[in-house]
Order: sequence, then structure tokens, then C-alpha cells
Amino acid sequence: MYMKNSFPIFSSIIVCLFLFSCAVKKDKNLSYLKNEFSSKLENEPTLNIFSPKKKSSGNLPVLVFVHGGNWNSGKKELYNFFGNNFAKKGIVTVVVGYTLSPEANYKEMTAEIAQAVFWTKNNISKYKGDPEKIFLTGHSAGGHLVALAAMNNEFGIQEEDISGIILNDAAGLDMHHYLKQNPPTIKDNYLTTWTNDPKKWEEASPINYLNDSTPPMLIYVGEKTYSSIKVANQRFLEELKKYQPEVKVNFIDKKHIPMMTQYFWPWNDRYKEIIKFIRNNE
Repeated sequence: MYMKNSFPIFSSIIVCLFLFSCAVKKDKNLSYLKNEFSSKLENEPTLNIFSPKKKSSGNLPVLVFVHGGNWNSGKKELYNFFGNNFAKKGIVTVVVGYTLSPEANYKEMTAEIAQAVFWTKNNISKYKGDPEKIFLTGHSAGGHLVALAAMNNEFGIQEEDISGIILNDAAGLDMHHYLKQNPPTIKDNYLTTWTNDPKKWEEASPINYLNDSTPPMLIYVGEKTYSSIKVANQRFLEELKKYQPEVKVNFIDKKHIPMMTQYFWPWNDRYKEIIKFIRNNE
């Protein structure tokens, strides 16, 4: 009975997703690192670009997405649905792969994300995107990396070049506070990712780079997510409010992983909310 009743619904979902993907052009595995970076890597990270196929489309807003995975797992190929769905809605979407721990530490990962942003700014017009309308987003560890890349001037991104940042259940926004209470060990490659130097933890924390020039932010946190993420986002919000008084955390009734998998459904409300945020800040 369950299978019989569910099949039409399942079939409709598959057809809908297929139609969405057919309306999108995917350019995959594009190298984005400069030679001095890529020459040091055995497996050079790449990015995928999703853009609308409509010939009339051009100068569209750009959304650069970085996946999560506790800084030591995950891959960009799992997020085609995210790129397809946003591109179908008129947003050129760049899904970035990066080197994971233990092959890289947080600083090396962030430098790669910055290079992906530079590459996007210099090349995205070839893919119907507007280099003056670049937004960054990331889930979990990806939220940490996009925030740090955009806000720490050491990585070379000018804050005025980023039109906005969308944090989706971002981890690591105040790593110094977290690691002081939970010193890193070899578990999850944290010693490799963060080192055992508290000064490095401070440097790794986006909360320490908030200022008057910080790009506008849209923040999502799962009501059922990890307590460490809730605490870090609350601390981050309190500091951010000094510069963006109207900002707030948008709590969603989900756990950590569903905060990302909800985007599998093209009719999810997050798409409307994020596109509204983009339109208001482009």
C-alpha cells in the first residue's frame, strides 16, 4: 500500500528535478588556483558552475557555495542539486571544491576559497554572471571558510567586492572560544586543522574580523543543531549587531544535516528568502 501510494509522488519529484536540471548549463571541474598554489598540490581542487541555459540571460547575480564536512570530509559533486536549483531561478551558482584536512589546515583551505572568489570575479562574466554581484554562502565548515575568506584581509578579498554572505548552520565562527573549552586532538584531524596554538585559534575565528565594512549577512541556524553551533552563532550575532543592528538569526526547525538537504527541494522557502536577500543587496 505504501509503495503504491508513494510512486506517483516520487515520480513527480524526479520529473520536476529532471526538468530543472535540463534548463541549466553545468561547466565542471574548472581549475581556479594560481600556479604557485596548484603546483604544491597532488590533487588540485576545482569548481563547478551552474548557469541558466536561456540565451537572454546575462549579468546575473552570482552565488559562490562552499560545502561543509567538519573541514575533513565532503566533496562538491554532492551539491549539484544546489547549483541546479539556484541557476534555474536565475542565480549563477559556483560550487567550490577545496583541499581537506589532514592535507590542508584551516588557513590553507581559506586561501583556496579566496582564490575561488578571485577566479569567479575575473571569469564569471563568461558564464552570464555579474562580477559586481558576488554573494558567498556555506554550510557548516563551509560557512566558516567563506566568512573568514571574505572578512580577514590577509586573504586578499576586498569586503566591498562581496555583496552579501549567507551562513547556513555555520560552524567555527568563534573557534577560539570553542577550542579553549575543547582543546583539539587527533580526533577529526583537529590538531592538523587548527594546531594547538591559541593564537592561531583567534586568527581562525571570523568573529574577530567583524567591522563596519562587513558585507550584509543572512544567517540560518537549525533549532535542533549542535549546541556548539548555536553558541558560536549567538556570540557572532551579538558582535555583528554592533555593525548591522537589524540582523537576526533565522531559526529553522531542523537538525544540522537537514539544514543543507532541505535545498534538494526546489520549492523550499529558503530559495525565496535568499533570492530576496540577493535582490535587496545586489
